[in-house]
Amino acid sequence: MKPVEIVTIRLHRGRSLQRISYWNYNESMTWTLIIPAFGGWFAGLVVNYLADVLPMTRSLSRPACQQCDLAFSPLEYSLLRPCRNGHARSVRTWITQLVLVLASLYIWVTPPDRLGYVLGLIVITYFGLVFVIDLEHRLILHPTSIFGGILGLVVGLLAHKLTATLAGGLSGLAIMLFFYFLGTLFARFRSKRMAAAGQEPDDEEALGAGDVILVTILGLMLGWPLIWFGLLFGILLGGAVSLLIVLWLVMSRRYGTNALMYFIPYGPYFIASAYLIIFFPRWLAMIVPD
Repeated sequence: MKPVEIVTIRLHRGRSLQRISYWNYNESMTWTLIIPAFGGWFAGLVVNYLADVLPMTRSLSRPACQQCDLAFSPLEYSLLRPCRNGHARSVRTWITQLVLVLASLYIWVTPPDRLGYVLGLIVITYFGLVFVIDLEHRLILHPTSIFGGILGLVVGLLAHKLTATLAGGLSGLAIMLFFYFLGTLFARFRSKRMAAAGQEPDDEEALGAGDVILVTILGLMLGWPLIWFGLLFGILLGGAVSLLIVLWLVMSRRYGTNALMYFIPYGPYFIASAYLIIFFPRWLAMIVPD
């Protein structure tokens, strides 16, 4: 056999081995990603289920169709089927499932420091539940606050020292209490304005006690001094949305009559801020290097 033929055979053999190795790597990678995809889908089901039943019944009850109140069977609900009257599942249901699957895949590939995949997925599930309920109902429920307090303490102790964890929680509590009392004063001012305009005052709050508890929980997770940045970033996010609402009211010439009637829940913005700090620290480091 000529030397050129020997070299050619070795090259083809080497390329074949590379193809086999590459194929095996891709196949194992594909099978591995099934785990976080399933985990994210299950987390989405948990968030959707709890967001459907807790605000209505305050218990782990049987979910029902939001349009006709017909109860779902466990199989119908798990497979995201329409109810037996033909009403399709809400857009929020599908968005939640998709977002949780993508988030699960992300933390599987790049798990958060000191938390790992499993605890990271639990944190994302808790964030998703609080986000959805507060966005839809402007409520932060006591069961989610109790679970969040335990979770926040565990995450804080794993990510920081005990002193930094407790300092973060206490700082978040103190700062939000200050804003809570300011919100109480604004609510009184709003009620007087509504009464002067001949409108019936309601019980709307600029900032609820649930927001105070939520930020305390996030303070435990983020620790000191990151809770400062978490609060600031959350307030800026909420302020940007509020500015858009004000511009829309001004452009539609309804600012004078409706300006005091619009309230935005701040919980989702604090959740978004904490999510970015915990799971995307490198992105934030590009914005705030210090």
